Amino acid sequence: MRRRTALAAGLAWSAAACAEAPPRLRVGFAVGYAPFSEIGSDGQLKGFEVDLAQQLCARLGLQLGQTILDFDGLVPALQARKIDAIMASMSITPEREQVIAFTAPYYYSPVRLVVRGDARFEATPAGLQGRRIGVERGTIHERFAADTFKRSQVLRYATQDQVFLDLKAGRLDATLVDAVIAQFGFLKQVDGRGFAFAGPDFSRDTRYYGKGIGVGLRKADAPTLGRRLDEALAALRSSGALKALNDRYFSLDLVTPPR
Repeated sequence: MRRRTALAAGLAWSAAACAEAPPRLRVGFAVGYAPFSEIGSDGQLKGFEVDLAQQLCARLGLQLGQTILDFDGLVPALQARKIDAIMASMSITPEREQVIAFTAPYYYSPVRLVVRGDARFEATPAGLQGRRIGVERGTIHERFAADTFKRSQVLRYATQDQVFLDLKAGRLDATLVDAVIAQFGFLKQVDGRGFAFAGPDFSRDTRYYGKGIGVGLRKADAPTLGRRLDEALAALRSSGALKALNDRYFSLDLVTPPR
């Protein structure tokens, strides 16, 4: 109880600590990221990042508060103290680290283009010249696409689900997206039939895609909440719980740091 009270005192969380209930950690999620975070048929938020947030809160003795936002609204909500942390497949990049803090990475994901399987163009800047590439607004994909595919038309959307809908309808020629999200949220679904990955893994460009995916935090909370979350992540990793959670959702190992 002493540890919980000290932690709560150092952070601007949504609920005051009391004897009957632990303080609440308000985590911001962005839906449309199956199997990381999505709304299930029962109307409840579910997915890898939601389960990981539950496990982290359990280790810290906190209740999980779930807040669903568009991706580009997460950092403003964090800065406005409407949420306390971000778990929405957010890459740790130098640009973002100027604004917010991050925990250590909790997963790593390749980044690919998705196109029609019978596309007659190469997945290169020259091959996509004059074509339409859909990206989710506020993501690293948006900036990478604008900088890399300068002669393409880069169209911004509020959610990745909207991008997939327009790709299916033929209003887009390609989308740039995390490969796991594309695989589970589109390619393995009925709407994704006839589509495929194209081109290289763009996440290798660390100038844009940084060090991996971490929990986003206010800089002022990094010495307190950030340190405790890093300790909890390290404990989940060393105990095998993080790998077990990975294996529940993915056939690939996304949680072991690349060498």
